[in-house]
Order: sequence, then structure tokens, then C-alpha cells
Amino acid sequence: MHLAEPFRSRNAPEFDISLGVLDKEPAGNVAPDWVDVHQFDCGFSLAKSVMAVRKLHQELRPDVSLSFLNRANWANVLGARTPVVLSARAHTSHHLGSGLRGAVSRTMVRTLYPRAARIIAVSDGVARDLQNNFGVPAEKLLSIPNPVDSEKIKATAREAAPSAVDGPFIMSAGRLVKVKNFDVLIRAFAAAGGGRKLVIAGEGEERGALEALARELGVADRVILPGFIGNPYPLMAAADIFILSSESEGYPNALIEGMAVGRPVISTNCDSGPSEILAEKRRHAISGITFAEHGVLVPVGDDEAMAAAIRALDDPTRRADYGAKAAARAAAFSATAIKDRYWDVLREAMNTGASRGVHAE
Repeated sequence: MHLAEPFRSRNAPEFDISLGVLDKEPAGNVAPDWVDVHQFDCGFSLAKSVMAVRKLHQELRPDVSLSFLNRANWANVLGARTPVVLSARAHTSHHLGSGLRGAVSRTMVRTLYPRAARIIAVSDGVARDLQNNFGVPAEKLLSIPNPVDSEKIKATAREAAPSAVDGPFIMSAGRLVKVKNFDVLIRAFAAAGGGRKLVIAGEGEERGALEALARELGVADRVILPGFIGNPYPLMAAADIFILSSESEGYPNALIEGMAVGRPVISTNCDSGPSEILAEKRRHAISGITFAEHGVLVPVGDDEAMAAAIRALDDPTRRADYGAKAAARAAAFSATAIKDRYWDVLREAMNTGASRGVHAE
């Protein structure tokens, strides 16, 4: 696809940029008017996705092509006629699952990802997984975190909350699915005691099981599952603590969003992201509570450690200290800094392709 540099000058862009959308689904975001959008209806089919990418390349004759998520990445490698850059946005070993479909997907990653010019992983953990478990050459991998617009989040947090919570509360957010380990969070919340409530914003197939667990533990009156919330930031900003309980993450945007509004955070030390964000270190095994520089880390699935961490943050001085450190850390993930790193990679891929005579055919 063509690329544009809208950040430097929208009136005189360095490149043109086009966006290929493979499937017809409700749009979570609207592209800016300076992006040329091409909408396809591939129905989640890899074969149709490859054909769509080939059609787009024949039409646009781009200099470089960037794609996101596995099927789009596979289609980009198979259908592109130009250097390709792939974005790996999830911890691949966890994301692909098991069974025949998982085995096929793993083969696709092992076969196709090394053919890309570069692979941008959203965290060092995602990059290490691709290198160690899928044979992607280290020299093709680099880690660039997701950007977070802290100023916009803080401004949006000042809007009216979609619903009020009576009294102090802890918050988490995400799809109600097994990998988010909200059952562990509810068990930890129940064990921690105290008079707070727990708000888990999101929707998903685990809702019934989570509601049943809350009733079983006697905290149903203090566990609130409001469903999907378009603007969760006013609630985040009002919470005492933000908690990430996931078994696995590619890069936990919600964690940084909670930090951006100045909330002290507790996170599981899952495969990629939290240790890099909170401790500024590569992930390593921990036991019990780790009071990291920018937040509190606990082992994955350890509801006792999570309960102890919640009790540790009952101290208002410690909460205030971690809230200030969290907000300062979130500023390091600004959109301006991150977009410059992406453009460096894309220019490198274009220059490499030009030197090797790679071009759209």
C-alpha cells in the first residue's frame, strides 16, 4: 500500500497512504480524510485476503506494505509485490491455540514471517517468542510498544462517567474471556476483604461463570459487570486501583491507560508487556508480590498474591506514590515518539527494497 507522512505536513506529505480493510465489520475507529481507504469483504478467508492484497498492489504499486495481525500478515507476505513489514500484536504461542487449526497457524507463522523485511513486535516478550518458538531471525525483529495518547485519555476522563459507582472501587477492563483470568481477580477481591466494590468493564462469553463465582464467594453485591463501555476513562480515573489479571497479553493497552489517568496498578507478570512497563525489565519468574518501580507485579493465576497486593495498596500514601509514578511512566509511550520509530522502520524497508530492485509489478 502507499504510505503518507501526515505527521510532518498534511499539505505536502512525504508519501501517500492507503489502508486496506480486509473484512466488513463495524468500525471501531474512522480513518482520517487523508487516508485512502479500500474496503474488502473477505469473510475472514485467507485465500480471499491474499487476492485482495494482490489486487491492491496491482492497483496502487506501493513502495512498502505494513500489516497487522496474523491473517493480514500472512496475506501481506503471500500477496505483496513489495517489501513487507509485519506487526505482531499478540503473544503468538498463546494466541494461536491448540489442535489442527493451531498447528496449521504455527506452520504459517514459521514459514511466512521470516520472509518479511522486518517484524515489529509490540513488546520484547512477543519478539522473543517469535525468535525462540517460530524461528524468526533475530535481525528481522524489533520491539515497538503501542502508542498511548495520555493527554487525550486524561481529557476524556474528565467527561461524565457512563454510570456512577457508589463508594470506593477497584477497576479492571477487557473482554470477559478465559485468558483475562477475571475469575482469579474475583477470588483475589473476595479474599482481600474491605468495603470496596469491583468493576470489570467488558463483555464476553464468561459473564455467566463470573457472575456465578461472585455469588458463590458472597461478593455478588460488590462485583459490577457493566458490559462494554465506550468511554471507560472517567471510571478508571475514579477507581482506587486498576488491575490487570491476564494469563497472557501481547501488549496490555488497558494497563497503560489506567496508568495514564494516574491510577496505581497491579498486574500479573504475564508473558509480554507488564514487566517491561512496570519494572523496565525483561520478564523473569517471580513469587509473591514484587513492588516494581511503576506498579505492583504478581504471578499469573496467584489469587493469594493478588489479594495481598490489594491489601498492600490499602495504604493511601503508597497508592498516591504509585499513582504519580504510573502517570509519569505512561507519558513515555506517547504517539509522537512511537510513530517516529514506525516511520524509521518503513523507510528502512523501502530503501532496502529499492537497493535490491524490489518493486510492484
